[in-house]
Amino acid sequence: MIEAQNIHKYYDSLHVLKGVDLHIIKSEIVSIVGASGAGKTTLLQIIGTLDTHHNANSKLTINGVDVKSLSSKKLAKFRNENLGFIFQFHQLLPEFTALENVCIPAFIKGTSKPAATKKALELLSFLGLSHRKDHKPNELSGGEQQRVAVARALINDPPIILADEPSGNLDTESSENLHKLFFRLRDEFGQTFVIVTHNKDLADMADRKLVMRDGVIAN
Repeated sequence: MIEAQNIHKYYDSLHVLKGVDLHIIKSEIVSIVGASGAGKTTLLQIIGTLDTHHNANSKLTINGVDVKSLSSKKLAKFRNENLGFIFQFHQLLPEFTALENVCIPAFIKGTSKPAATKKALELLSFLGLSHRKDHKPNELSGGEQQRVAVARALINDPPIILADEPSGNLDTESSENLHKLFFRLRDEFGQTFVIVTHNKDLADMADRKLVMRDGVIAN
């Protein structure tokens, strides 16, 4: 599902990733842990095609596609259709309702408004948020905002979900509920999850826990 070989990343003279190799299979939940500055988020951004890497001999294959071979336009389309993103601070647009926020990636894909709305309502129902569909983000709790962000990540049925500190801004109960939700989603929809986290409970729940140290995967 995801295969990365010899991934390097520099920020000016700072060598952040130092030859990362990674292989993740379909429907696997993998956590990535490590101290701040170890390169976790940088690696996640490269896997998510949000950032580039610096090595002619590197390889990054996602869902069978060599992403280095794609043009910018094709890469954006690939990202929209194959990758869902969940961030620590939700990144919901404040002027739109929960339903409208969920629909946005589907509209970008070109899905019709009736079809996108139908799918978004199904996801909000699945996540227990039907009664909050017309509320804007500032009218939702932190846990509710994060579930809206999960629905948005799922709207295009992406095979891979990438999450960066998804429970880092939540209280204990909301964190536990979100963690259980990831496994429920995997079991019901077959998604692959790559989760960068400092939350020990979430990291230990994963099928596999990878530890990053000084720009490489240590285990």
